[in-house]
Amino acid sequence: MENHSFIEFKKERDLGAIINDTFAFIRENWKSYFSAIIKIAGPFILAGSILMVVILGYYLGVAGEMAGMVNSSNPNDMFGLMIPMFGWIGLMVVVFMLVFIMVSLTSLYYIKSYIENNGEVNIEDVKSNTYKNIFKFLGLGILIVLMIGFGAVLCYLPGIYLWVVLSLATSIMVFEDKSVGESISHCFVLIKEQWWNTFGVLLVVTILVNILGYAFSIPAMFYDLISGGTTIGSNDPTEIVKALNDPISMGLNIISFIGKFVLSSITLIASVFIYYDLNEQKNLTGTIEKIDSLGQ
Repeated sequence: MENHSFIEFKKERDLGAIINDTFAFIRENWKSYFSAIIKIAGPFILAGSILMVVILGYYLGVAGEMAGMVNSSNPNDMFGLMIPMFGWIGLMVVVFMLVFIMVSLTSLYYIKSYIENNGEVNIEDVKSNTYKNIFKFLGLGILIVLMIGFGAVLCYLPGIYLWVVLSLATSIMVFEDKSVGESISHCFVLIKEQWWNTFGVLLVVTILVNILGYAFSIPAMFYDLISGGTTIGSNDPTEIVKALNDPISMGLNIISFIGKFVLSSITLIASVFIYYDLNEQKNLTGTIEKIDSLGQ
């Protein structure tokens, strides 16, 4: 039986409709959707958030030590503090990519289950498909990062172009069950003559999601401002570092990171609407399915 609040994905939409339906989907399904994100990807999000706060605290500590060594006669002491930072950065990149993959997989397979069951989502299927395809998406994620990174080196513009094009890759892999190479090559087919429209939707949704994400940062910002204000007059930089690195501040920042990670999945929902819009323009998949269903 079809759900009366069911939102049809497989149809053409203009820019405004894609943005409206993205937030309409969240409004209608927020409880089930975010519950699935937290249940399946939550442990990874929590671990990633804790790691980011720990690394931030580590950097603050190193910054305090380096500030105290400005007049040191031995510059090797400062380099000795900087070298381990690169290892922490590498670890953070790996963990962040894993968190993004888990959130992406959960979000996309949630939508796939939603579409296949007319608005009813089987969470166990979502969980099973998410864990089953981690390594496949990891390969796709690494390749996308390398391509966008290489494009960014070439004066940024190629990187922006590839970011928009490759935003469709995850949807293609999930909804068409294609390989990594096929998903990437198909992105360029779908996006042809529609790059600017796609860029416009992604830009608007990204800005809106970032604005919403800042709401989670407000408690941490106020607390850091108040606690940091007590040491503003201090000439010892380590005192300021300690004020910004206490357990309450770390806890609030962990909550902030978790909120931002969860909200980032809204951009993925918009990318699915974009994918189906472009796919309908090129292949009329949704229209053909409706005709077939009428025939039955």
